[in-house]
Amino acid sequence: MNSLISFSKRLASDANGAFMMEFALALPALLAFSLGMIELAHFSIATDRVSQIAMTAADNAARVRTSIDEVDVNEVMAGAKFVGKGINFAANGRIILSSLEPNAAANGQWIRWQRCAGAKSAASSFGVQGDGQNDATVQGMGPTGKKISAGSGTALIFAEVVYNYQPIVPMPSLGWSNRIISFTFAMNVRERTDQVLKNANSLSGANLSSCSLYSA
Repeated sequence: MNSLISFSKRLASDANGAFMMEFALALPALLAFSLGMIELAHFSIATDRVSQIAMTAADNAARVRTSIDEVDVNEVMAGAKFVGKGINFAANGRIILSSLEPNAAANGQWIRWQRCAGAKSAASSFGVQGDGQNDATVQGMGPTGKKISAGSGTALIFAEVVYNYQPIVPMPSLGWSNRIISFTFAMNVRERTDQVLKNANSLSGANLSSCSLYSA
């Protein structure tokens, strides 16, 4: 009898079982929270990277002096893809570069040329090459109420970047799947008076950053 009483007292005072039970109940919530924080950090990094891609593409295209060629555009696209290498941007994103100029004859703006890169299927939200050339339908590029336009005698490089976010934790319940990150960025062309996009090397087909092509 004394042994039974002693065993009962030890069992009542042993908290190991209760601790394991509490830990087992809390583990799913703890795991979900930890994974959520990891994914949040990754999403923030991806968002910052897409923003950098838009800025880099617009800035580098606007810096080309004297005149601009298809080779220059290809180099700009290659540089932007390199910035997004860590998030596999080329396979899951799209860069759309547009050269916007004043259309003095029609008192508006027009998109002289537009080039794209990346495997994601996406089109410009603000117009395509040739829009506004013969009319005043284009008054700038950008969201309603925030359109920007090129000044007289120069051009504006407008970059649109979209990316299908790739979560590192493939758990739809966390809500990170199928998210699209997008940014726009614009830069004034500097020291370039000839805005015609040349093709001195007669590039064609897959060698052009055509908006009809979708490849990484």
